[in-house]
Amino acid sequence: SVSFRGCSRNGGPEMRDDVRAEILDRLKSDYHMKEVGHWLRQGTCPQCRQRELFIDANTPWMLKCGRENRCGWTASTKDLYPEAFGHFAERFPATTADPTATADAYMSTCRGLDLSRIRGWYRQGHFSHPRGDRTTPTVVFDIPGAGEAGAFMERLIETVRVRDGDESKERKANFSGEHKGLCWQPPGMTIADGDEVWLVEGCIDAITLNLAGIKVVATLSAGNYPDHFLLQLAGRNITLVWALDNDRAGTSFIRKHAKTARDAGFVCKAALAPQPKERRKKADWNDLHLDGAFTNTKEQPERRQEALDEARHLGALLLAEKPTEKAMLIWERKRSRSSAFAFDFRFRTYWFELPQASMALAMKALQEIDPSNPNLEAEAARQACQVYAIANCQITFLYFQQDKMTDESWYYTRVDFPHGRHKIKNTFNGAQVATASEFKKRLLSIAPGALFSGSTNQLNWLVGRYLDEVKIVETVDFIGYSKEHQAYIFPTLAVADGQVFPLNEEDFFEVGTRLSIKSLNSSLHLHIGTAREYRPNWAEFLWQGWGAKGVIATAFFLGSLFAEQIRADTKSYPFLEVVGEAGSGKTTLIEFLWKLFGRSDYEGFDPNKSTLAARARSFSQVANLPISLIESDRERDDATKAKQFDWDELKTAYNGRASRSTGVKNNGNDTKEPPFRGALLISQNNAVNASDAIMQRIVHIDLTTASHTAASKAAADALASMPVEAVSHFLVLATTAERKVLETFKTTALRFEVELMAMPEIRIHRIAKNHGQIMALVVALANLINLPRGEVEATLDALRRAAIERQQALAADHPVVDHPVVEDFWEVVDYLGEAQTNHQRGGTAIALNLNHIQRLATEQKQQLPPLQDLKKHLRSSRSRKLIAVNKVVNSVIEDRSVKCWVFGKGA
Repeated sequence: SVSFRGCSRNGGPEMRDDVRAEILDRLKSDYHMKEVGHWLRQGTCPQCRQRELFIDANTPWMLKCGRENRCGWTASTKDLYPEAFGHFAERFPATTADPTATADAYMSTCRGLDLSRIRGWYRQGHFSHPRGDRTTPTVVFDIPGAGEAGAFMERLIETVRVRDGDESKERKANFSGEHKGLCWQPPGMTIADGDEVWLVEGCIDAITLNLAGIKVVATLSAGNYPDHFLLQLAGRNITLVWALDNDRAGTSFIRKHAKTARDAGFVCKAALAPQPKERRKKADWNDLHLDGAFTNTKEQPERRQEALDEARHLGALLLAEKPTEKAMLIWERKRSRSSAFAFDFRFRTYWFELPQASMALAMKALQEIDPSNPNLEAEAARQACQVYAIANCQITFLYFQQDKMTDESWYYTRVDFPHGRHKIKNTFNGAQVATASEFKKRLLSIAPGALFSGSTNQLNWLVGRYLDEVKIVETVDFIGYSKEHQAYIFPTLAVADGQVFPLNEEDFFEVGTRLSIKSLNSSLHLHIGTAREYRPNWAEFLWQGWGAKGVIATAFFLGSLFAEQIRADTKSYPFLEVVGEAGSGKTTLIEFLWKLFGRSDYEGFDPNKSTLAARARSFSQVANLPISLIESDRERDDATKAKQFDWDELKTAYNGRASRSTGVKNNGNDTKEPPFRGALLISQNNAVNASDAIMQRIVHIDLTTASHTAASKAAADALASMPVEAVSHFLVLATTAERKVLETFKTTALRFEVELMAMPEIRIHRIAKNHGQIMALVVALANLINLPRGEVEATLDALRRAAIERQQALAADHPVVDHPVVEDFWEVVDYLGEAQTNHQRGGTAIALNLNHIQRLATEQKQQLPPLQDLKKHLRSSRSRKLIAVNKVVNSVIEDRSVKCWVFGKGA
């Protein structure tokens, strides 16, 4: 037998001492592991939270949870700590004396290969791309047979992100020259008549298997059929083992290439790299080598054979031509454990059953014919077994997801069809997988034409196969930032630690190596554009159209992406009020700002047209995104027809606390108080008419038509016509710059707050704090989109004036701009005169009957605010303080007892 050199006594390949030391330190720190002999143990598993993690301290390649049946979480330290295995060019630079030093370090440190056996099999190269984010040394494999022009494949030592239309594409390999029909094989390897030759995709996988004693070549890509190489083997009784990558492309091409090779006269088999349970990334042959699976040592001689047997079995299942053939392969491998099971074949689901009575009769008959037959049991089973379809589709339970608050849970499932025209992904709840009848109904309702015809017992087996090791995916019920997971969860991508993670094929996000997560919210759709589609010139149009006020609104939107983090640090995030007369451009501005976040043709919702429950749901749908309230302040003549929205509902939203508590639909007495995770935007024609507590929480900007010009109109039209895909990449730019934006905010917000409080015109601390925060966000926005310094200073000056105006407005009776309710009322009272309105006999009080005043105002043709508004706002009158409501007064005007609102005279 052949063994790897450079392998530790525990079965895995050796690791460089400096890399090993760094890995062990990180594991002890991150997972609180303890060193016990040559093991690290008692680490906290990130999935089951039990202290069951362990790893071989001599060869710390693979971290595992000891609860294999209940958890089984595994992770490669290469994936957990790529930086420990990276920076090869800096740590191991190539020199004239050692021109392959960087490549050698990569092959030994990152790939675990014995350099003494592979020197001269590769050379070191260099890769750069005009749109790449870095240059990197490479490991170059020259491809023989490419003619005078030559050809090679190079493995990039550091992954390069190339902007190629989409966000960016990772490049891990590069080809030069034409390699179609060719392959790479380890130097010095000879193929004799009757040999078995494996065909893998990558050169490093080929080296890995070759060092384990397997004759192997690399096809260089899954779709490349190496016909030039196979012509040399024709007629030599060579068995081909197709061992391409164990993914959708690899398995598809294994079937295709095996058929082509069989037609050419070759005997073909297949092998697939077994995938360790809970491994996040596809494991290739080299990954299994790092895990010790293909190491043949004296201490563990069986591991290599077990791994190869499993790989060959998976390959045989892949190449099975008929359902019965596949069923027998499964039965023969676990004949002692099961005589009935479900299995998939060509995207249909079948049931295998071996009745004992039929098996006994078949055994008896075959023994009478040839009692010495070594395959007697298998032949009898083939004759006696029953194989039939129980579903005309393939049903795969992907993972388990749960809403912990409502205690609702679902199994997320994929349904594939033989015709391949479409695949369906949807959920089944516990009741729907409990019985065959309910399962059949649900399947028919979510997948057109999908029919399950099996029994409940067969369904139990089918479900149990997946649920024994079902993956658990964490969920959130909103779109945006999850404070608990420190990640942004959007419909098609997630962002964490400055990195973008796309939605995977199973409709959840794999964020790093520790977090699987998705959002259950499907009502909010964001169309997030790519870097190629992004047009940064929108900032120029914004300034031309709205000037400093447009920048203030944009800074607020930027800050909303970090509202949770800001509130965690400062305990509050301000509301923004955008008020504008008809035609002032208010709607155009707000709709464009929503485009920056991927939402088109949207301005907000009217709280007066929604119930309290609907508002509560809308407020809890997003995190670190704005909630936009529009037209919530009705005109006077509408106020009597509709109940006014109470702004005091929103007091707690300023600090991120719940605005409403509801009962949870379960058997307990639980309540649900979802915190306010977003930012509040108010957009309407009239300014907010509310209590001082609400008014102090608002940063106010007022849009008018006075400054409109032909240039500003053209700029507004340009922004209005921009498609959402042209600007929504801003959302990615902002969230990936989270650390930089928050650093800018923390270093400048307090400074601006102190500056504003030092101004004699400002006395309310909350006003200074709110406007100082927006000023800090203006600076952060300027850094993000490169605003000119003059525009930044003009915007900061505008915010200073806005803070002063807010202070002045709060010193008046009721701080509204167009129709101040209290001031309007006292103007009418003063016009009518005290003799006609004051029912009090002498003294310093004013006793007013509101209905009486309304009648007098109508007779004198004076416009009085609606009684509903008066009763709401007169309680906060400052110029004449309220003393009593509905106090019975002996009227000097009517000489009878009248119920009056009693006020003091003067402030």
